[in-house]
Amino acid sequence: MTVPRPEIGVLVFPGSNDERDMAWALSALDAEPVFIWHGEHELPAGVSAVVLPGGFSYGDYLRPGAIARFAPAMDAVGRFAAEGGLVLGVCNGFQILCEAGLLPGVLRLNESLQFICRDVTLRVERTDLPFTSRCEPEQRLVIPIKNSLGSWYADDELYAKLEERRQIVLRYHGENPSGAVMNVAGVTNASGNVMGMMPHPEHAVDPLLGSPDGALILASLVDEARRRIPVTV
Repeated sequence: MTVPRPEIGVLVFPGSNDERDMAWALSALDAEPVFIWHGEHELPAGVSAVVLPGGFSYGDYLRPGAIARFAPAMDAVGRFAAEGGLVLGVCNGFQILCEAGLLPGVLRLNESLQFICRDVTLRVERTDLPFTSRCEPEQRLVIPIKNSLGSWYADDELYAKLEERRQIVLRYHGENPSGAVMNVAGVTNASGNVMGMMPHPEHAVDPLLGSPDGALILASLVDEARRRIPVTV
């Protein structure tokens, strides 16, 4: 019996620059990536999950994600998420999801006010999500970051609610390069079907790239996307 390759949509905005890296990583993990142009009003039929990759959508004018949130494709993503569809945002994708109100908090300038590009160590806070099912509790993952506005922020009241609801998924372990509140590197929505993270798992899927740890995140997504493929008789 042939195991089906789930189709996973990869959104492309003007200024995206990691969509092909993401597509390669998903393909290497036995998924079928499908590029979705930002101007599309509907997601392709058969897509089991959607990824918003990194880059500089619309040149980061106003602030990262502030314009991309109004793209027609984001309306479709919002409907998909509301119906329980799997959505992952990485770096600029995380920023877009926060701007669109699909994830809590905002992304601000790094504490150093500098662009940072290097490997970081993350601690996995939850393993019961579609994005972390292949991880172990409190597992350490080495995944690179590359951003200048990667400092996740929430005020005390919002952060307390997120802690209570267990919406913090990933934290920086040891060094917190961006100055994010409480070392937060990744969060989920209340339902657990939408997640955003600043580090780039697509750049850490092979030991030749320095670390294979990002594959644990993306392979978890692929696993769940495969389970959601409609059964045909």
